[in-house]
Amino acid sequence: MTGIRLNASAPGWAIAADVVVVGSGVAGLTAALRCAAAGLSTVVVTKARLDDGSTRWAQGGIAAALGEGDTPDQHLDDTLVAGAGLCDEVAVRALVTEGPDAVRRLIATGAHFDTSAAGEIELTREGGHHRRRIAHAGGDATGAEISRALVEAVRDGGLRTIENALVLDLLTDAEGRTAGVTLHVMGEGQHDGVGAVHAPAVVLATGGMGQVFSATTNPAVSTGDGVALALRAGAEVSDLEFVQFHPTVLFLGTDSEGQQPLVSEAVRGEGAHLVDAAGVRFMLGRHELAELAPRDIVAKGIMRRMQEQGAAHMYLDARHFGARMWEQRFPTILAACRVHGIDPVTEPIPVAPAAHYASGGVRTDLRGRTTVPGLYACGEVACTGVHGANRLASNSLLEGLVFAERIAADIASRAPLSAGEPAAPASPSELPLIAPEARVEIQRIMSQGAGVLRSAASLTGAAAALEGVHRAAVEGQEGSAKAAEPGVESWETSNLLCVARVLTAAALAREETRGCHWREDMPDRDDTSWRRHLVIRVEPDRSLVVRRTESTAFPATTAVTVPDAPREQ
Repeated sequence: MTGIRLNASAPGWAIAADVVVVGSGVAGLTAALRCAAAGLSTVVVTKARLDDGSTRWAQGGIAAALGEGDTPDQHLDDTLVAGAGLCDEVAVRALVTEGPDAVRRLIATGAHFDTSAAGEIELTREGGHHRRRIAHAGGDATGAEISRALVEAVRDGGLRTIENALVLDLLTDAEGRTAGVTLHVMGEGQHDGVGAVHAPAVVLATGGMGQVFSATTNPAVSTGDGVALALRAGAEVSDLEFVQFHPTVLFLGTDSEGQQPLVSEAVRGEGAHLVDAAGVRFMLGRHELAELAPRDIVAKGIMRRMQEQGAAHMYLDARHFGARMWEQRFPTILAACRVHGIDPVTEPIPVAPAAHYASGGVRTDLRGRTTVPGLYACGEVACTGVHGANRLASNSLLEGLVFAERIAADIASRAPLSAGEPAAPASPSELPLIAPEARVEIQRIMSQGAGVLRSAASLTGAAAALEGVHRAAVEGQEGSAKAAEPGVESWETSNLLCVARVLTAAALAREETRGCHWREDMPDRDDTSWRRHLVIRVEPDRSLVVRRTESTAFPATTAVTVPDAPREQ
């Protein structure tokens, strides 16, 4: 354990449970529902409202071998190709073989997918897939439908929920085992101020860290809280350098910041073309799948064309769809475009890559167990090994679903659970808080130095600039400048700085181009030296330890996940 904690007041209230799930997307709510069904006392903590996470923004759909002629092996092959040599094949096999039944259980929970007149699930195709295997809902509102169904099931099941609550730090007992979390409720929840949930099992399902960049498809709540919490708790993270930049995000201007409207990969899956200002399809000849190549290849193709032409964006042309198809298949995207003065029925859509998905995260085993006993992770916050160096389109919802079920099964297998008393760290260390106004500076540093295009020079500059932000906070804490006040905005900004520093360190250490990690100064993939994972942890003195694995396989987490309670004989 590091002993590092956010600067916050001591908990003024506490509740107890068997399991606390942090996050309310597909991963978090699935884990919570399965734990509750197993008879475990379960509490869901979420940063905003139950349906405000990243899941509801997912447009494309959920990938699974559900169609006639499709097989898990074919899905596995496409996933391994997209992952550029770094996928854990055992984890991928678990995903693709368990995926179809997991989707069927999601349907049984109440999710409604688009179906044909014959009642069969309609399947579409996205980048990197050789078959139509993407189930969707409401045309391009799949995430919203999945979120609706799961939230409704949680409420109907009477699960205890704490909304509008930012989780701060992990609680541990005297032996370093998980004992719950501290959290701050933001005025509208069941409790006010800092409190705690005492539990022997904690499931992190906090989503991504897209807000570390200036332009992202992620909602405002995606500030890397789960990864930062895990690092402070002493957990290992891996593959953070592999940030997927979605190729086709609606371009709103060079100065646009925050969450940007996504133009789903499914639009290209239905036949839209990427073109430059002259109408030339520049992806032809770059890859056998052209516009449907894996996302890293398409993003690089767009960036190269932009560089060649000195352009700020490219175009996605789907005028040939016609009004009826746009209205029925992509109503959400159509509305978003029209809000910004673009009508895709009559004109090409300006697009450019933006930060979209973190393939890396808190390192887990196949049961979602991290290197901290009792701490689990699933969904975008986790690194299961499924995505490798680049996530295959629409595998994220499936990963959250499958590994949440695996986590719940593992926790249930250890019931009844027993939690130790939370203990203060042996050498407590309070993290200097970062002032909220530094958030924009962190995002600017990351976008310029660690964005789609990276180099040793840009990453070294970014690392130095981030160190400057950290140093200013230390000086503020020591009294030579005004210190940041504890609060949601300063805690979020502190989390962003933490994940930014680790991401930059990983990107600087990986001296090659692979998947969605693109080093301009090292443009080749180097399997001999770099078909490995980078594993990072934070030391008690806040320094980073970065090590390279011996192979593509992750070392065992060696976590005794939940202490077994004495059983009656």
